[in-house]
Amino acid sequence: MENKELMDQVRAKAQVWLGEGYDAETRAEVKKLLESEDATELIESFYKDLEFGTGGLRGIMGPGSNRMNKYTVGAATQGLANYLKKNFADLPEIKVVVGHDVRNNSRKFAEVVADIFTANGIKVYLFDSFRPTPELSFAIRHLGCQSGVNITASHNPKEYNGYKAYWEDGAQVLFPHDKGIIDSVNAIKGVDEIKFDGDDSKLEIIGENIDRVFLDKIKELSLSPDAVKRHSDLKIVYTPIHGTGVKLIPDSLRNYGFTNIIHVPEQDVPDGNFPTVVSPNPEVPSAMAMAIAKAKEVGADLIMASDPDADRVGCVIRDSSGEYVLLNGNQICMILVNYIITRNKELGLITGNEYVVKTIVTTEAIKAIADAQGVKMFDCYTGFKWIADVMRNQEGVMRYLGGGEESYGFLAETFCRDKDAVSAVSLLAEACAWARDKGQDFLAMVQDIYIKYGFSHEEGVSVVRPGKTGAEEIQAMMKNFRENPPKELGGSEIEFIKDYEALTETNVKTGTVTKLDMPATSNVLQYFTVDGYKVSIRPSGTEPKIKFYMEVKGKMETPADYERVNAQAVKDIEAVKTSLGI
Repeated sequence: MENKELMDQVRAKAQVWLGEGYDAETRAEVKKLLESEDATELIESFYKDLEFGTGGLRGIMGPGSNRMNKYTVGAATQGLANYLKKNFADLPEIKVVVGHDVRNNSRKFAEVVADIFTANGIKVYLFDSFRPTPELSFAIRHLGCQSGVNITASHNPKEYNGYKAYWEDGAQVLFPHDKGIIDSVNAIKGVDEIKFDGDDSKLEIIGENIDRVFLDKIKELSLSPDAVKRHSDLKIVYTPIHGTGVKLIPDSLRNYGFTNIIHVPEQDVPDGNFPTVVSPNPEVPSAMAMAIAKAKEVGADLIMASDPDADRVGCVIRDSSGEYVLLNGNQICMILVNYIITRNKELGLITGNEYVVKTIVTTEAIKAIADAQGVKMFDCYTGFKWIADVMRNQEGVMRYLGGGEESYGFLAETFCRDKDAVSAVSLLAEACAWARDKGQDFLAMVQDIYIKYGFSHEEGVSVVRPGKTGAEEIQAMMKNFRENPPKELGGSEIEFIKDYEALTETNVKTGTVTKLDMPATSNVLQYFTVDGYKVSIRPSGTEPKIKFYMEVKGKMETPADYERVNAQAVKDIEAVKTSLGI
């Protein structure tokens, strides 16, 4: 599109936002954008509509059709309300739960959502203040609702907010409802179609009553209560990184029986500006710096953190030299799967009818653990809605033990259908106590897993390309990797390629192409090498990034091999990056 044509289109869209249907504050902000000599922000705010995708909305807050604000949130909610009324027309009352995180404007947006639902005759259970995302998923199921909305942008930077839509099973929506909702949202053509004036008679505030039930259900997941009793004074540093975890996670640890929970006071303060960190993401080492400093001060055994909406968990353990090191999401998933399966086996609960789930970009170590213990493993696409889909399909058929993904998410329960840091933190602490009973620290437990099931080392790289040009560049990169795949990765010859957009698996040596059995297509490429290396490439669904997930293998026979094998794996990962040109 030519610059003049783009500017004409952008200005025309912005002019609409100066109309009577928009409040005075919004009109003033749009007017300021139109009058600015630098049109960059105007273009970014209006060059497209913020897309309601399969996971809902996520974007930078501000005025404009491509921003998170009262009106884009309003259109999404009106569209969802219209779809719910059509889909559940036979019910005497449609019910939804609305929750939110600590971000700037999250409460405001949640109240807008609640007003629109009630204005449409839909019963709303609105949390009295911020809550972890998994509690919203639980509440949908517990209260017998048809849908739910959570206002959160997870671990995105402070400028962002988001809108997650859930279905009656407590999971984020999948086909056909995702398409139906998207079509319904896209059918909203003007602000005059949005019913903003709520009906308080349809609103019920919820809070501690749901908290208590949720925490009691999480306590039922405990597998080693006696080990916790023996090690109840385990020194655990926990930080919510200014997020919702402060509301429930310390309570859950106490509920399990842990008595020595050490806080990072500055980060216990809920704050959407996340003032003590650059990024409120437990995947990022700098986000854990204050917790590590506190751990060094008190000699902590374990450090854990949750992201702002408390669905992801970060974990730090001590290495052989006594230094604190951050586990990656694959290792956290591996530890939890191994602990849950092993304890179930020790308790005589493995019958051959159990299963675990991982996403396709998550370490293959999970499959090795499951196979060795006689537990079925299912692979699925990235995102817990796909793990929830496997759970839905296996309900009443097989027993779910747990599921996770490399991006620091894990779900140990069936009464919730989204990743849950509340239960994950509790079970990690319990696993630490269980290891202590066996004379192991957490590092020794990790090394034991590598010796038994094979060593793997993983690393993720995200290449950020913001804005309109960035989206085009990411698209071009994916096209190039499809049309010109590398011949080797870090010196290891590529054996086969999986393309989930075409749903094909190609044997590079023979040229044989087979069909992949997946429930839908997805813009993901995977390369597998003769030495067991795996690289997955996909554009992020929520951020302006293209993501590379790399996994290399090694052999570890004794704990003494760990440093050497790990150092070699780091070099192998660097060689893989070179092969990929990143």
